[in-house]
Amino acid sequence: MPQMAPMNWLTLFITFSFIFLMTNSLNFFSLMYITIKKKTEKSKNMTNWKW
Repeated sequence: MPQMAPMNWLTLFITFSFIFLMTNSLNFFSLMYITIKKKTEKSKNMTNWKW
């Protein structure tokens, strides 16, 4: 039935956009970031001279 074609396009758009958002959010939150505090401790020990 051609009358149902817009409804089909709408459901396809909603499902693909939902899958796109879910994969992006999973990729973003699955990364382990190195904190800045660990980097500054190493550089602080390098510049702190004890004669």
